[in-house]
Amino acid sequence: MTSKQLEESTAYLKNKGFDAPEIGIVLGTGLGKLVNEIENPIEAHYNNIPFFPLATVEFHTGKLVYGTIENKKVVVMEGRFHFYEGYDLLDVTYPIRVMHQLGIKKLFISNAAGAINLDYKKGDIMLIEDHINLQGGSPLAFKNVADFGDRFTDMSEPYDVAMRQKITAIAKKENISLQQGVYASVVGPQLETKAEYRMLKIIGADAVGMSTVPEVIVANHLRLPVVAVSVLTDECDPNNLKPVNIQEIIEIAGNTEPKMIKLFKELIKEI
Repeated sequence: MTSKQLEESTAYLKNKGFDAPEIGIVLGTGLGKLVNEIENPIEAHYNNIPFFPLATVEFHTGKLVYGTIENKKVVVMEGRFHFYEGYDLLDVTYPIRVMHQLGIKKLFISNAAGAINLDYKKGDIMLIEDHINLQGGSPLAFKNVADFGDRFTDMSEPYDVAMRQKITAIAKKENISLQQGVYASVVGPQLETKAEYRMLKIIGADAVGMSTVPEVIVANHLRLPVVAVSVLTDECDPNNLKPVNIQEIIEIAGNTEPKMIKLFKELIKEI
């Protein structure tokens, strides 16, 4: 990755009308309907943006959408990139750097995840307080990383405290049940074994997924405040484990999505 590549990607989007967005949003599996809330949308498909990777997951549509929500300029990733698709972590996080170059001051992330904490149920929303990186790599592990920020990025509080407090207050006001916990990010795409679920519980994970952490690391590298929520789509009980139905996961995400959209829209209004 070079500064010139980032400049070229950003210039393309600015020429399309992506003018000084304030908030960047990454939408997870089954959580794409927030784009319907965008007023005066402008779309840029990933395959047209210079140096952008292509989305390969069938339920990720693969475009950046710019417009306004609650009178704030936003840029939304409809479809994200995953390590398990064969991308390296620089590719996975490249869009975060481009959104930052465009001018975003805050980053919101959503994902679908499995509940390791068995007090949490299918359809719950979990505000991520902290994470465990089990992807075996870092999006900052490249030679010229110091050209873009501190090599040794502090991760003592990776998720912005002020935005977490605001989301907690919004959930209470809107009567939305909101769990809070630790998200473990694994490579995937295979789901976990019973033994792996037991291990995740032992090391302190409340939920598990295959995304988010690389983007959060890069946001911290850019000193970009970030908040993230997981829609919990399955219960990972190693003593009562059933085969996972991906369609059911997407359906549960879709059913819970209106609550997530409400949280994000209210947060956009308040910041």
